Amino acid sequence: MDASVNRIPISENEKAILIGIHLPQDTDDEISHSLDELSQLVITAGAVVVTRLIVRRPSLDPAYIIGSGKLEEIKKLILEQSVKLVVFDLNNIRPVQIRNLENLLGCRVIGRTEVILDIFARRAKTVESKIQVELAQLNYILPRLKGLGGVLSRLGGGIGTRGPGEKMLETDRRHIVKRIQTLKKKLSHISIHRNVQRQERLQKEIIGSVVGYTNAGKSTLVNILAKDDLFVEDRLFATLDAYTRIVYLDESHKVLLTDTVGFINNLPSHLVESFKSTLEEIQYSDFIIHVVGLDTDIDKAVSVVDHELQLLHCKHKPLILYFNKIDIAKEETIQYVRLRFPDAILGSCVTGEGIKLLKERIIAIAETLKKEKQKILLYS
Repeated sequence: MDASVNRIPISENEKAILIGIHLPQDTDDEISHSLDELSQLVITAGAVVVTRLIVRRPSLDPAYIIGSGKLEEIKKLILEQSVKLVVFDLNNIRPVQIRNLENLLGCRVIGRTEVILDIFARRAKTVESKIQVELAQLNYILPRLKGLGGVLSRLGGGIGTRGPGEKMLETDRRHIVKRIQTLKKKLSHISIHRNVQRQERLQKEIIGSVVGYTNAGKSTLVNILAKDDLFVEDRLFATLDAYTRIVYLDESHKVLLTDTVGFINNLPSHLVESFKSTLEEIQYSDFIIHVVGLDTDIDKAVSVVDHELQLLHCKHKPLILYFNKIDIAKEETIQYVRLRFPDAILGSCVTGEGIKLLKERIIAIAETLKKEKQKILLYS
């Protein structure tokens, strides 16, 4: 049975081996960066990374993903290190591949998607985010039931096994489809209610969304600007919910700022779809603050978020690019950003550097937007 459909609580600090697949079209830097990110994800999910392997392949093996020689090497590591989990840096692993690998290696095998789903299940706090996570899990499980008899009966534990989908362990495809429809209706009702509130705010207030790659410092920035105490943690996907706070920029200017779920490279499409109601906050905002961590692959982080904003049809909105963590950045990184993004603000949410300039930029945008809204109200 497919290990990805297990849905019971995990034990902390389980040992894991990470495996990156280097195909002919990939570059060394791409594979290394992706594996770095997977390592962060697995640690965030509560595991200990024992080792990382990069396997070069002309193509993925249809039965075992990789070759028998490398599998024997991995099997030896599993026995020596008491490893409980093998994580492939792949978004979609076929059920037959997982079944074959688990039988051969004697431990659970999952992919990047299962790790992200586990983190999302762990982070979900509000009714809406819990619904969104369950919907994402079921949308992931449903197409993988083909050839598995339509019944989820295996019990287990570990990363990729957590979440609100536990009740689905003994149900068939029809019940899962029905549950998905129910969850979509609930999200639709929440979205309608939020839209009514949003329309009232849009007429009166200037609203901005804070977006960025996960762990860039979005929530910390909102905390500083709003003098608030949103949950902040130095891990990926610290928050899944969209929180809106009042920000007083000076004595005569204020805006509303919404902290949004972080983006990540190769974020599964069904996750984006499930969190559509939350991401609507970005679509309906008046302007965007894009936060980029100077401690990451800058071009990749900017590219991923720009791509998501384009998919959300938000590229036309006024945008402020804020590079965070200048206090720990390398000098060559700082110089590169200044040349590559001359209009960007470099600063630190820890030291407060760049915050004054950021407020000035927001005020300038708010003034322009306020005049436009007044014109619309005048002629409506």
